[in-house]
Amino acid sequence: MTRRQGLGIIAGGVAMLSRPVVGLAATPPLPLSALAAAKGMRFGSAVAGGGGGSWRNPALADLLRRECAIVVAENEMKWQAIRPSPTSFDFAAFDGIAAFATQNQMKLRGHTLLWHRPKWMPRWLESHDFGSRPATAAAAMMTNHVETVCARYQGRIVSYDVVNETVLPEDGSLAETALSKAMGGTEALVDLAFRTARKAAPGVELVYNDYMSWEPGNALHRKGVLRLLEGFRRRGTPVDALGVQSHLIAPLPDAAHRREWQRFVDDVVAMDYKLVITEFDVRDRDLPVDIPSRDRTVADTTKAYFEMMLDYPQLKDVLAWGLVDAYSWLQGFEPRADKAEARGCLFDSAFKPKPVHAALAQAFSAARPRA
Repeated sequence: MTRRQGLGIIAGGVAMLSRPVVGLAATPPLPLSALAAAKGMRFGSAVAGGGGGSWRNPALADLLRRECAIVVAENEMKWQAIRPSPTSFDFAAFDGIAAFATQNQMKLRGHTLLWHRPKWMPRWLESHDFGSRPATAAAAMMTNHVETVCARYQGRIVSYDVVNETVLPEDGSLAETALSKAMGGTEALVDLAFRTARKAAPGVELVYNDYMSWEPGNALHRKGVLRLLEGFRRRGTPVDALGVQSHLIAPLPDAAHRREWQRFVDDVVAMDYKLVITEFDVRDRDLPVDIPSRDRTVADTTKAYFEMMLDYPQLKDVLAWGLVDAYSWLQGFEPRADKAEARGCLFDSAFKPKPVHAALAQAFSAARPRA
């Protein structure tokens, strides 16, 4: 899309943006990428390397081209995907996603250089023998991993989730893995990951990514994330932004919990961190099965959340964790008790935009322009 075409689309869609989020326009809605770009932001999505949720699906590829200015691999850069053994890498699946992004002039995020939970590390790693000098061996393994990935995608990836989910939600403490135990502590490991990434990918945004949220029950998780972020600043660890996953749960929480969330975000940006919404979708597992009612509640939850979050100028990138309901991780990972299809994405399984798409479009339209 040329700049002239994008401006034409934006001008022609002003009337659509003023309509209620509960109804869809008769004409195709504006691409979220164009609406975000008009305010100095980017909208994008996760994409898979295979299956229906893949860029190889022609219908989904067309939707990605229309809606997205930036993409991220759903699973294909994680250690489980690219590290079949201690001494080897397999980049085939992620290379396909990276090539798709390049061919379509999309930016690319890297997710993730370290998902710091034993459950999500390769089996070989959790039983690996780090030898008589475990700290040295673990540091060498972490350094080699970051340097190898960053070198391969130099100039192509604009933002990395360097570390993902190392704060435990139950008490706010830091998770441990075989790597961190060998290193002598989690702080030493995650600091090394960020410092290595800064040297290996200068100028690239470095993000700590986690799923602390505004629903009840997340207070200890948020406190743990704040402690981690404070520690980064105290130790001079080069972290640029907090990745806010934003797997929302509908309906929206009460006003008191929303205020608690706003105080948390205020504390984050006060430490001079930027914000990235990295994995947006809405979990509708507790909503009635009735589709119009469910879609309206999902849209209302989205509208309230983004009205708050887009008020922060530190937020410039918003990525959905998939665009189409049929291919959402929610269908298998967190199915509804009534076995109805989850409807937490922007498009339904027939690739039709839903009220939640209109809600996000309105939020972008109302947002203050970024520098």
